Amino acid sequence: MLPAPQERRGMRRFDMRLPASIKIDAEDLTTETQNVSARGVFFYLDRPLSEGSRLEVTMTFPPHITLTDPVRVRFQARVVRVESPLPVSRVGVAAMIEEYEFLRSAEGLPSPQIQ
Repeated sequence: MLPAPQERRGMRRFDMRLPASIKIDAEDLTTETQNVSARGVFFYLDRPLSEGSRLEVTMTFPPHITLTDPVRVRFQARVVRVESPLPVSRVGVAAMIEEYEFLRSAEGLPSPQIQ
């Protein structure tokens, strides 16, 4: 029997399936988080990223998590691990949070169209 691998995570991860907007360079992608910690996030994308890539993630923590009003957060992160399943259809991305900011409810949302 093999010994269990040593846990390298410094912070507890929480399984949270939350919608997230990912901005990489000038491209906007949408996904759903798989887990979130105070220092990182894991999600899947339909295209590969390189380790070390920088990205911006915007997501909203709902009232059942915050125990108050929804809280929108935008953070800058760096890709630290990429997992490619076989066959490659979706790529798992682990990103380390480097900076974050809380947003007012309308900030970070697309502007309404005036007709």
